[in-house]
Amino acid sequence: MADTLAERLGIGEVAERTGLSIDTLRFYERERLLVGPVGRSAGGRRRYSAFDVEWLLICVKLRESGMPLAELRRFAELVRSGPGNEAERLALLDAHRQRVDARIRELEECRAVITWKVGVYAEHLARGDAGGLWDPTP
Repeated sequence: MADTLAERLGIGEVAERTGLSIDTLRFYERERLLVGPVGRSAGGRRRYSAFDVEWLLICVKLRESGMPLAELRRFAELVRSGPGNEAERLALLDAHRQRVDARIRELEECRAVITWKVGVYAEHLARGDAGGLWDPTP
């Protein structure tokens, strides 16, 4: 059942639910990052549907994972276009997933170095001979 404007959320409520600022929600609308037009009340205030909120939550995760705005815009455009472009949507999302996977591997390598250095410092501190570890003074 489609929701009515009375059941929809205002911009402040959507900002709270998605973690996006009101300015960012307006920006997303201007940049056509939403799948459909945002409803309006009789007074012209934005009224978001449950679908809008669900889409925005996906957008948040895509952006947090590093998807560029241009790709997010293209993804929204493909979804708005309706059936028939699922292979292109899949290719876009799969390419992004591969970049995320590569970044995770890079971060795991960074964590391994940090973990090693934490161990070195902890070992030296436990032995009481930490003085001079990477001391920049001669």
